[in-house]
Amino acid sequence: MNSGYSSDGWTVTEILREYEAAGYSGQFASRPDGFVLCFTCHQQSPAREVHVHELRRTEGASDPADMLAVVAVTCPHCGAHGTLVVNYGPEITLDDAVVLRALER
Repeated sequence: MNSGYSSDGWTVTEILREYEAAGYSGQFASRPDGFVLCFTCHQQSPAREVHVHELRRTEGASDPADMLAVVAVTCPHCGAHGTLVVNYGPEITLDDAVVLRALER
């Protein structure tokens, strides 16, 4: 798995399958105020403390609702590897915007 950003026309399902095959089987969610929730240990972490391995964006050329970022991450509390899916573009939520901004640093 390489680090960086990709918008290669893959679907979210294809990206998630690839990450899961690489060991990213946990799930994460953005929370208010720039926090990320790990569903393995149920701890919230500031997004800037979550280790990002790779971030890939899906294209929303035909449907802006398809503009999603799939992020392979590691929880700083329990070490779980998993994925975080967030909106970007016109459909982005405030929680996703704050988390995505912190993760992209």
